[in-house]
Amino acid sequence: MIVSIGYDYNSAILEIEFKSNHQVWNYYDVPSYVYEQIISSESCGKYFLANVRGGYREGRVA
Repeated sequence: MIVSIGYDYNSAILEIEFKSNHQVWNYYDVPSYVYEQIISSESCGKYFLANVRGGYREGRVA
């Protein structure tokens, strides 16, 4: 589901590239522990669906 995940600690932006369409989305005001948990989870996709999607302001990167 997810190709890559990045996080900017200064701005609290989580960036995710999705496998299905190679779109990149930013999620704003995400606590650093969410990033640390998603990258260490057994399934990044499942963690994303349960804990990120719909829970933070988001925007597609052009």
